Amino acid sequence: MPFEVTILGSSSATPTVDRHPSAQLLNIRDTHVLIDCGEATQNQMLHYRISHSRIAAIFISHLHGDHYLGLNGLLATINFQGRDKPLDIFAPAPLENMILDHFKYSGTHLKFPLRFHPTQNENREKIWDSDKFEVYSIPLIHRIPTTGFVFKEKVGLRHINVEACQNLDVPYAHYPELQEGRDYIDENGTVHLNSALTLPPSEVKSYAYVSDTRYFEELAKEIENVNMLYHEATFLNELKDRADETLHTTALDAGRMAGLAQVKKLLIGHYSARYRDLTPLLEEAKTLFENSHLAIEGSRYSVD
Repeated sequence: MPFEVTILGSSSATPTVDRHPSAQLLNIRDTHVLIDCGEATQNQMLHYRISHSRIAAIFISHLHGDHYLGLNGLLATINFQGRDKPLDIFAPAPLENMILDHFKYSGTHLKFPLRFHPTQNENREKIWDSDKFEVYSIPLIHRIPTTGFVFKEKVGLRHINVEACQNLDVPYAHYPELQEGRDYIDENGTVHLNSALTLPPSEVKSYAYVSDTRYFEELAKEIENVNMLYHEATFLNELKDRADETLHTTALDAGRMAGLAQVKKLLIGHYSARYRDLTPLLEEAKTLFENSHLAIEGSRYSVD
């Protein structure tokens, strides 16, 4: 099963003809979550054939419009199409009443449970714990309360060493126990160590989403060694003063952060509308972190 992200929106505050405000669909081993939901997110999902009925949760980094203004429309569509299973939303606390007021004054009754989980930006916090993975919010520094998110797999089951098990005629019924780490005891009472019959579980993978923020070195410890980092890169470094003024990051800053945190792969996005050609942003990030890539809408990037 894949662990991959599809880019739905890569622009900053102002959309362009071919770039939309922030939104991503993260597929974690067949669990689908939406990260940010700028305007036109549901249109982008239709365009790229992504089913909103499969979304298990939505994560909103902060309450600037380019990161959440598509949410009410998406929820309305989900409601119209008859969803009845719960939907979890992780977002700054004020968003709950903003959503409820919208549906109150539009006379809309949600037919599915909307479970709201307020986030805080003071310190790292585990906000979701599922069977397969866990999600942490991490504090960022922006003009309003803002968080990033780290999605980290849990250690999985061990893999069956098929050849070793077949040589001992281990019944298939014992395979689940072996995967959980138990030894095998044959009909004669002989104990066969688990390590001889199984292989280690797959390497745990992780993905970090760093939304709007100024550059600050302390962030590196929160995203250290992730397999893939998405980091905003609104400006080229020649506009560093503008980035500092608006509490945003340059492509050079993003490359520096990726190196400092020793991540495996860097995606940059949240591009200013002033840049029609994104190549200079990529080239700038690569000067400090070679394995850098542009977040291009409609493209999928494997965390594996």
